[in-house]
Amino acid sequence: MGEPGGERLMREEASWRRASFLELFFDLVFVFALNQISLRLIKDFSTGHQLRFGELAATFLLFLMLWTLWLTTVTLTSRLHPDALPVQIMVFLAVAGAVVMAVAVAQGFEQRALVFAAAYVASRIGRVLLALILRLGQRAPIPVLVSVSASAVLWIVGALVDDLLVRGVLWALALAIDYGGYALSVRRTAGGPIAGEHLAERFQQFYLITLGEAIFVSGRALTNSDFGIPHAAGFGLAIVTTVLLWRIYFYRAGLTLPIAFTRARNPARESLAVAGSHLLMIAGVVLAGVGFELYIVEPLGRPEPQWLIAILGGSALFLAGRAPFELQVFGRISRSRLAGLLALGLLIPATWYAPPLATGAAATVVLVGIAASDAWRARGRAPEPPAPRI
Repeated sequence: MGEPGGERLMREEASWRRASFLELFFDLVFVFALNQISLRLIKDFSTGHQLRFGELAATFLLFLMLWTLWLTTVTLTSRLHPDALPVQIMVFLAVAGAVVMAVAVAQGFEQRALVFAAAYVASRIGRVLLALILRLGQRAPIPVLVSVSASAVLWIVGALVDDLLVRGVLWALALAIDYGGYALSVRRTAGGPIAGEHLAERFQQFYLITLGEAIFVSGRALTNSDFGIPHAAGFGLAIVTTVLLWRIYFYRAGLTLPIAFTRARNPARESLAVAGSHLLMIAGVVLAGVGFELYIVEPLGRPEPQWLIAILGGSALFLAGRAPFELQVFGRISRSRLAGLLALGLLIPATWYAPPLATGAAATVVLVGIAASDAWRARGRAPEPPAPRI
């Protein structure tokens, strides 16, 4: 979180489960931000463009900065009353920073790096300074301010250097400091109250926003295509895949996540683990959406091996997050998740020369198998109660 709040502003453990309207407004900014991330990735994967690892790494770094801003804000509003004026000001600072970052993200690692980094830094430092000025809490947030300020130097210096590799290294180090400080802050306040059900709902909402972005990308791709039968088939396949990504997430770990938080021995540490798994799942859906664009626009085109990263890698990254997520909720991992990852890996050589639409269909078949396995395993059984290990 990075910004401790006052005891008088602390939530009760059983306080509001639902997000406030201000929090939902905050999420709207990320609809646009995720769309801009998708556009960057689509440009990286476009036909005739030589994909470079550095470009993907840069886009992922920008995505992580946006995710960190969202996560720290959500953790803040899960500990403090979102209707309190100081907390609302902190959220508005995050909204302002996120808006500028979303506008600049298309060139956020290149020409607009300083704008992107400055918006992120201003939002982070602004919240800590506000907590310090208003004396929120018995613990002054000076150590947090020192940590955020140290990373701020790396963000700004990285934005000012011309060498993109040096910029990437400095920003990666700054992000590690920020995320490490967030994790330490959460662990230090592990005994304090946290609205676990509210936090769980916020993760669910952000995941749904990401699914909505995948649908938006698919619709835009079909609109910009020749609107032929293969393109329409690709669009239909993308919608089916999106439904499967929704189904596999919510059945049943995603659906029972709020209860898992209430049963966790240490809800704060549980939130750290759940944040990590959601990061992978959300990144996977964004990458899968890029794959949708590729096989809708070029369903029967010449296969580009680099497209496998998006078409197969999106589903694989989602499953790589969904497996530990199940462990965090139920204390176990379904074999179907691991089998799905293995199947997607085996599809790489099998689809190397296949048309993009065929590769997308193969990935969808794997997800269908996982969803069917889940339904078969739960057939005739009572819903499994959450059993988090943390």
